[in-house]
Order: sequence, then structure tokens, then C-alpha cells
Amino acid sequence: MNRAIVHVDMDAFFASVEMRERPELRGRPVIVGGTPKGRGVVAAASYEARRFGVHSAMPTATALRLCPNAVVLPPRHGFYSQVSRRIHAVFERYTPQIEPLSLDEAFLDVTGSLRLFGTAEAIGRRIKHEIREELDLVASVGVAPNKFLAKLASDMNKPDGFFQFDADRIGDALDLLPVTRLWGVGPATAHELERLGIRTVGQLRHYSRQLIARHLGRSGEHLWELAHGIDERPVVTEHETKSVSNETTFAHDIHDPNSLRLWLAELAEQVGWRLRRHGLAGRTVTLKVRFKNFTTVTRSQ
Repeated sequence: MNRAIVHVDMDAFFASVEMRERPELRGRPVIVGGTPKGRGVVAAASYEARRFGVHSAMPTATALRLCPNAVVLPPRHGFYSQVSRRIHAVFERYTPQIEPLSLDEAFLDVTGSLRLFGTAEAIGRRIKHEIREELDLVASVGVAPNKFLAKLASDMNKPDGFFQFDADRIGDALDLLPVTRLWGVGPATAHELERLGIRTVGQLRHYSRQLIARHLGRSGEHLWELAHGIDERPVVTEHETKSVSNETTFAHDIHDPNSLRLWLAELAEQVGWRLRRHGLAGRTVTLKVRFKNFTTVTRSQ
């Protein structure tokens, strides 16, 4: 039996929450982040600001040079956590199998809910509708047989998107996508694949696993599996693990220490929120960094 996975990703979450609270900001470029007078960086940007090239982890001063008319607001992580709890309450109506990735993003395994609520598509659309009606916020939703495809699907038609990968036509949907849409394909890997004449997922699918592994090692085998729509990772709920974690993947490498500190604080806040939510405390803190070649460095204290 195919699994039914839903990935929900709130669109420009921090900025959208601020615009909801201040309707006069709707339609204007909004940046949530640190002050441009110091070393502040962008935590989130509305789609109106993104049209000017503004993106998260960018220095706020740079963002304002790109978009001088943007409204800059300080982040309110405690308030965003409250809103996130209400979003997760919507998820819990449909399944207990929820894997939060951050305040604004989660995987849901709804395989066991289909007899009660109908198809995975119906569940995904109901979640999207209820978030909009009850919270006045917009979510993009992806539905697929596994986590990789569900996350890819939620990105297909952003913002306010909905996309479903049909289990019988995954290849057709993937083939025309650039290989850069696969997890782990950064500039260096994309260049290596281009040397083999591979620019699209469809072209990668025509190569053997052994050949790709010969050129890219273990990460090549992983990319070959993703190109074929293979991802066996389960949705891991907080009740199934003895650790609580949060992670994020950047579209581009970040070398600025101040930007990295901001993201570390954001991830730590999200872990803290989940611990407090369940009345838990931790004894060990672990920091894991994974590079584009899949090398992983872990430190615990």
C-alpha cells in the first residue's frame, strides 16, 4: 500500500502573520528581521519584497538597498509560536502522525486517515482551507507517496499552491524539472552533473545508479533514488523519538557568522517551543551541520 504524505508549508510565515495583524501592510513589501543599523539579517520577507531579490539570511541593510520602500519589523518569535500551535491543532484533526520541521512547516502521514476523511488530496485541501478560514493565513500544500515528493510538491505552485504527485505518473512529473530541484544539488554538484550532460531529472533517470555513484559517490546514489521518486524515510513524530530537533536547508551556502547565529537562535527557539509544549527538558545539546557533499559534522555538549 502506498503511503499518503502531506507537506504543509506556510507562505512567508513571519511576514504573513505581521500583515494579518496590521492589514494596512497588505500588498506592501515587508521584511521581518534585525535592524539595518547593526548587523541584522532578514528572517523572513513577504513575496512583495522577494520580487526585489530580498531573501532570508540576507543582511537587512542589503535588503533595504534592493527594496528601499520595504517595512522592516522586528521578529516576535513567541507570538509566531502561538500561531504555529493553532496551525498544528488543525493538523491534529486529521492525523497524530506529524513531523514538525519548523514553526511553519510539517510532514503529515495521513495513510491511516484515508478511510475516515477520504483521499489524501481531500485531506490536504481541507487543511489548506481551514488554515485560511480560521487563521487568515495561506499555506502551500503538497501531497505524494513520500516525504521528498510531498515537499517538492508544496513548492511547485507557491505561493498559495497545491500540487499532488500521482503515484502512477511520478516520472512524468519529475522528468522536466532541473536537477537543482533535487535535495543536495548545489552549484558544485550541478556542475558535475552538467559535465555528464545531465541538466534535468529526466536525464538523470536515464543513467544507471552505478555510473552516478562512480562520479558522485554516496550522494550520487541518493540523487539517483530521488530522481526515481524513491524516499523510504518515515514521518517521525515527537512521540516516536527520544530527541527533539529542528533543521533547515539553505538554497545557497551561508558563510556570514552573523547570519548563521540568527538561524541558530531561530532553530533553538523552535526546539525550545516543542520541548515546552510537551513539558520536557533536555540534557544534551547537539549541533549538526551537513554540507552540500553530504559530509556531516556533529558536536554535542
